[in-house]
Amino acid sequence: MKALELKKKIGENGYSEIFTTLYGKENLDAANARYIKAVDEFEKEFGEGRDLELFSVAGRSEISGNHTDHNYGKVIAASIDLDIIAVASKRDDMQINIKSEGFPIDKVDVTDPRPDEKNFFKSNSIISGMARGFLNNGYSIGGYDAYTTSNVFKGSGLSSSAAFEDMVGNILNYFYNDGKVENPEIAKIAQYAENVFFGKPCGLMDQTACAVGGFVAIDFKDPKNPIIEKLDFDLTGAGYSLCIVNTGGNHADLNDDYASVPAEMKAIAAYFGKEVLREVCEDEIIAAIPALREKFGDRAIMRALHFKEENKRVTYQTEALRKNDLATFFKGVHESGSSSFKYLQNVYTTKNVSEQGLSLALCLAEKVLTGRNAAWRVHGGGFAGTIQAFIKNEDIADFTKVLDGAFGKGATTVLKVRPYGAIKIS
Repeated sequence: MKALELKKKIGENGYSEIFTTLYGKENLDAANARYIKAVDEFEKEFGEGRDLELFSVAGRSEISGNHTDHNYGKVIAASIDLDIIAVASKRDDMQINIKSEGFPIDKVDVTDPRPDEKNFFKSNSIISGMARGFLNNGYSIGGYDAYTTSNVFKGSGLSSSAAFEDMVGNILNYFYNDGKVENPEIAKIAQYAENVFFGKPCGLMDQTACAVGGFVAIDFKDPKNPIIEKLDFDLTGAGYSLCIVNTGGNHADLNDDYASVPAEMKAIAAYFGKEVLREVCEDEIIAAIPALREKFGDRAIMRALHFKEENKRVTYQTEALRKNDLATFFKGVHESGSSSFKYLQNVYTTKNVSEQGLSLALCLAEKVLTGRNAAWRVHGGGFAGTIQAFIKNEDIADFTKVLDGAFGKGATTVLKVRPYGAIKIS
């Protein structure tokens, strides 16, 4: 569809059904305007007269399973109504050009993509890696031009980078594979691209949640073939929203804090001759505590026990969501938050104990929401950044007033869990 025709269709609410599903009826006008602007920006960058398609990939929120995936644990995650969108057009060659709003254009020839350490941590390496991943798995690739814009804000734990990776594959899927590549497969290719081409040893949770859509339970016992279950639970229909509060914490110099969590867990596993904690029994850990204390210290043991209990929580929370049992699910959210604070110890960094924005936010959430059928906990990797809360829609105003009062106007973002992850709109 040419740009003029596409903008006319958007402006006349031609995509109102899917936009309402993705963003809510109250945001329909804003969604129309956003997509029309993206079409205009594509033409500014790549010229007029092209046949265009529209794409969307969701951001994600970790729901439960805090710091378990790296030790082959279980997690629950969800796609959210913040997303990256793309306007794209096929090319006749093997060149992929992606202009992301606010960033220089990436230009990559995907004729024979290979990893190159000189491109580690650069977005063009993701494009190369996704193309190579498609080829390695027997899928077709080709060139395209794309303009993307994202409202998945960085540093929020909502996975803007994973959404971009999935978007590169999403476009390849529909342009060159008739949409036949399943979204979980796109997520696996995205993990490969990030590990091998981007140079970051990430897990698979972010890419899977962004691609699959809705609530999703993931079991990483076999990390090369994780068990992925999409859960048919409608948070919006239950009258709730997912609120993320950005405490404005400083992420600088936290790499050691983040790295210490999987490192300490794996050190405990190695004591028993195993690679990861998933392969160690809880009773073995408890029986060996005297020796483990001497060799690794107390925190490593508590983090290991957090992992074991968190896996159990994810199991019963998954069953609760299958049964629409919100009370049991919320019980797990509270237990996960408590364990993260006390045993995993990822709510603040000991390098700067005077800065405890997450601790303060959790304290205020407890004061506002106790007795209101809500649940709250640290969000994502922790140490700084955000908390999450599941709140009845009628209670959001009271919550926002207090949390924004503490952390600044706009600190609270109200999200919906959307049913689709990586999709073609047009």
